[in-house]
Parts: sequence; C-alpha cells; structure tokens
Amino acid sequence: MDRAGRQRAFTVGELLAIVAMIAILAALLFPVLLKAKNAAKRTACVSNLTQIGAAFGLYMSDYDDKWPLGVDPADKFTPEIWAAYPEFQRRIPSLPFMHEVLDPYVKTADIWRCPEDQGLLIDDVSFMRLNSTPSSFERFGTSYYYRTELTVRQLSGTAVKRPADINVFFDGSGAWHTSVDMLRPGDTQEQTNRKLKRFRYNVLFGDFHAKNVSRDQYMEAWNIDP
Repeated sequence: MDRAGRQRAFTVGELLAIVAMIAILAALLFPVLLKAKNAAKRTACVSNLTQIGAAFGLYMSDYDDKWPLGVDPADKFTPEIWAAYPEFQRRIPSLPFMHEVLDPYVKTADIWRCPEDQGLLIDDVSFMRLNSTPSSFERFGTSYYYRTELTVRQLSGTAVKRPADINVFFDGSGAWHTSVDMLRPGDTQEQTNRKLKRFRYNVLFGDFHAKNVSRDQYMEAWNIDP
C-alpha cells in the first residue's frame, strides 16, 4: 500500500478538539436528559396517586361512601397537631396508617413509594419536626400524606362541596420534585419562605384526579373548606 492509501493518524490537536466537542455536547445534553428523567419520575408519582384514588373509591363503595379511618405519619408521630380534637387525638395510637387500610384495594405496595421520595425533616403543612430520612417510604411505608380532616369530620365523598379542588392525598414534601432542599430545623424564616416558594407537589384531589401543582395551588386546595 502506498503512502496515499494509508490512514492518516489524528494529531494531538485534533484529538483535543474532538474531546472538547464531546464535552460540549455532553454539557448540552445532560440537562435535557436530567429533565426528561425527572419528568418520568414525576409522571410515575402522579400515576401512583391516580391508582390510590381508585383504591379510595373502591373502599368508599364498600363503606357507605365514608372516607377511610386511617392516619398518615404526621398524625401518628406529631399527634399534637390534633389538640383541638382531643377525642380523635386519643385514638391516633390505635389507628392504622392509611396505606394499611387501602392495601387490600391496590395491586402492589410499590404505589406507596414516590420515586423522588427523599424524606423530610419538617412537615410542610404543620411545620412540626418529622424525621423521615432516608425516605418517608422506608421509614413509614408511604411517601404520601392524607388530609385527615376528612376522616376526623366523618365526611362522606358526596358531602365534599368542591371535590375537584380539595386535596386528599399528596407528596410528603414539596422539595422532592424540585432541586430545592427540604425544610430543615436550622432554617431561618427567610430561608423557609424562599424554599416554599419553589416547592411543587403531586396531589390527589377529591374527585380522584391527580396532578403536579405549585406551592400556591397546593395551599389553595388546603384552604378550601370540605
């Protein structure tokens, strides 16, 4: 083979240029891939809540349309939030978790795990300390928390005035589906407010549709009187 037919080797400069191009492409593609991965996890979490909504519906069809008699980890481990309802507060230690009540109506226990569950140190609603690290699912068996008021007031499904607008079941922390850190005991009020402003939640509503909402939308759902 003559010199013209030989394959030309890359120079060091050309190799460095190729490496630099690959690095630039990787830097451009990584945020896109990360965003797609996070979106897939958020979709999986919404799917979990939709299936949980179906379980609520099946349970309530068996029990005269009543919301299940179950509690969430915040109720169980910070029962002082129910000081205004002493009779219910006394019952909390003997009540099952909501996921235990609904387990017979779901196909797999995996639906109680949010793929982005990173635990929480402070409840986003009551602002009470609630250590669920490394994840709420690993610590308590569920990533999702309940608007227990529906059970405390012994409401029926049809008694809820605006079911499409009221929250029923939701992520334990609004930090999970964002790049924001969870609420921590040492946070100042300014740090807490800054974090909360960017929080987002996957929420199951009273008509059993689920979607991802902002902190403002989440609190709007909380502020609706059932």
